[in-house]
Amino acid sequence: MESKNKCEYDVDVKELHRNYPYAPDKKRLEELTAPITRVEGKDFKVLKDDGYLEPFKEHFFYRYRKYCEFLDNIEKNEGSLYEFSQGYRIYGFQTRSNGIYYREWAPGAKEVYLCGDFNKWNQKEFPLKKDSFGNWEIFFPVRSDGSHAIPHNTKVKLYMLNAKDEWVYKIPAWITYAVQDEGTKAYDGVYLSQEQKHKYEWKHPALKRPESVRIYETHVGMSSSDQKVSTYKEFKDNVLPRIKKAGYNVIQIMAIMEHAYYGSFGYHVTNFFAASSRYGTPNELKELIDTAHSMGIMVLIDLIHSHASASVLDGINMFDGTDYQYFHGGGKGKHELWDSQIFDYSKWEVNRFLLSNLAWWLEEYRFDGFRFDGITSLMYTHHGLGVGFSGDYREYFSMTTDIDGMVYLMLANTLIRRINPEAYSIAEDVSGMPALGRSVEEGGVGFDFRLQMAIPDKWIKLLKETKDDDWSMKDICWTLTNRRYDEKCVAYAESHDQAIVGDKTISMWLLDKDIYENMSLLAPESLRVSRGIALHKMIRLITCALGGESYLTFMGNEFGHPEWIDFPREGNGWSYQHCRRQWNLADDPLLYYHYLGNFDRAMMELEERYHWLSSREQYVTLQHEDDKIIVFERSCLLWIFNFHPTKSYEHYRIGTGYAYDHVAVLDTDEDQFAGKERLRHGHTNVFPIIKEPWCNRDNYIQVYIPARTAMVLRPLFPWDQEKTLEIAKKQHEEFEKRKAEKK
Repeated sequence: MESKNKCEYDVDVKELHRNYPYAPDKKRLEELTAPITRVEGKDFKVLKDDGYLEPFKEHFFYRYRKYCEFLDNIEKNEGSLYEFSQGYRIYGFQTRSNGIYYREWAPGAKEVYLCGDFNKWNQKEFPLKKDSFGNWEIFFPVRSDGSHAIPHNTKVKLYMLNAKDEWVYKIPAWITYAVQDEGTKAYDGVYLSQEQKHKYEWKHPALKRPESVRIYETHVGMSSSDQKVSTYKEFKDNVLPRIKKAGYNVIQIMAIMEHAYYGSFGYHVTNFFAASSRYGTPNELKELIDTAHSMGIMVLIDLIHSHASASVLDGINMFDGTDYQYFHGGGKGKHELWDSQIFDYSKWEVNRFLLSNLAWWLEEYRFDGFRFDGITSLMYTHHGLGVGFSGDYREYFSMTTDIDGMVYLMLANTLIRRINPEAYSIAEDVSGMPALGRSVEEGGVGFDFRLQMAIPDKWIKLLKETKDDDWSMKDICWTLTNRRYDEKCVAYAESHDQAIVGDKTISMWLLDKDIYENMSLLAPESLRVSRGIALHKMIRLITCALGGESYLTFMGNEFGHPEWIDFPREGNGWSYQHCRRQWNLADDPLLYYHYLGNFDRAMMELEERYHWLSSREQYVTLQHEDDKIIVFERSCLLWIFNFHPTKSYEHYRIGTGYAYDHVAVLDTDEDQFAGKERLRHGHTNVFPIIKEPWCNRDNYIQVYIPARTAMVLRPLFPWDQEKTLEIAKKQHEEFEKRKAEKK
């Protein structure tokens, strides 16, 4: 390091912004910074579509007015919402041709110094200068030999006299990489140069939205069969091909934002702009995303903006010595259940920080969107704690609604659309907030999808508390179809939530101890396993077919992965035994797991062929409580489910709105799905149409439907009859081939 008097302080922020080395070109910048259209609140479409919202129209008008006021202030003071979201170009470390700038917002700090490997951790060698807005700045000019004062990929920290008159080390809030010290287990920030030679070279273009969305929820660290933390590279090489083969076109990656405690599942974020270093480097994550794009797979990040880690050592909590810099002060800033901190969404710099975080993941890493975690906490001042939402609209629109939080979500979704109109935003909300999935212009919050969280709860409740004979077909159909008009939902039978230690996956509820002892085809047939395999397939099929406009599964659950997820912790001896995915189980044709995986893949292939998830029209024609039969139509397919534990039916009449003969295109009893092949006849022979009314439909067919089976039929429409029969013929030929191989 050259002498400290070479360190300068006069930072031209506008120049710094303009000279960001990877900024969009002029035409693109004009598009990004164009004024955002405002609408008249009285014309909100959500109020016209749902008359029950009329008594709460003033809430919608007020919320939208606050949103417009914030936008007005942004455009007046920052130029545009997009420019406001570019904080990552002016805060943190900024590498330019003339040197390195560093900038940090810490209004409560009294003295701030930058130190690290580059100056042998000399604490007070490089003081930062404070401006009137609480920003601390420093500039390191390029050396005489053309090199930079801070070497690439070296550790750095702030040394600060905080508001409490304590001398503390802090990781920069805008740090883009942080690593754990193996000795102390504490994290250090890492300076990554933005010079071209250190940047990842993207090879594949961004993707357009697919016709339908099939989401594979993943976790990089636990994606290996080995008892260890897996890596971005291993995920790219070993898991992405599996996801592609399985037929999913979107992956949702958990635990990417840096979190000091691995066992938090990524939900206690310490460093918001840093991709977790425990899996590898930022460029290795970018290569993972790039490779996924080459396979036609979009990549979503699990976004945690509803709260932050309470860690003072590694996170942004008490950053400048106050508890109210980023968060609400006092008890209001504490989430008692999660043991975390709650952002103050009314603050200008908090909005800059969070909106810039969205832009960072979209632009720097080319993520294709976000799953917003736990936003119930963000939308209400009670954070959903101790509140049982009944559906009464007064629960959503009252003094307990956090308008600042709602406005932040509206700004966030507006920004996402502006940066990448193809990107998705998905809301995780347990309250059922109306209009969450409607556009801001319509009076909504702007999400593309909302998670249909009632569905997994219903399946677990049935498996846990209700005998098979007592399952209500109407209750199942109500749960699957009960969603708000024109708000798209992500249906799922289970996600990571049901797999975490303390809960059970569907396969564990179904199979119990047999999941360890009787999953081999060579073992004597078990009634519990037969039931479990049958219902595992049926539950997934009806959820995917009837439950929403998108479908999600968690990594491994599609093939009935045994056991729960338990991250290494003191209570389990820091073991990785239950923090991995045993892919070998799905690969072994002598295990039932293999056949569950086959079924899930066939279900995804069928969805890719007919795209029922993108169809908004569905009609349930039969919910027979005694026979345990459910029949419905969706996307020109006829779906038949027999949930009865013992009764099979011959010549069962099925009403249909399609006046053509039908043929089976999928059934849960196929041999490749560990079935008995009792429905093979329907794949090679048509079900003749009888043009007489039945079940409020103009026609009917007659079918054989065994106990605990389901089948999907395709009418032989004149325009694609030949194609449908050709597919059926090919599938039967594959069956004959399998049969011959078994002999």
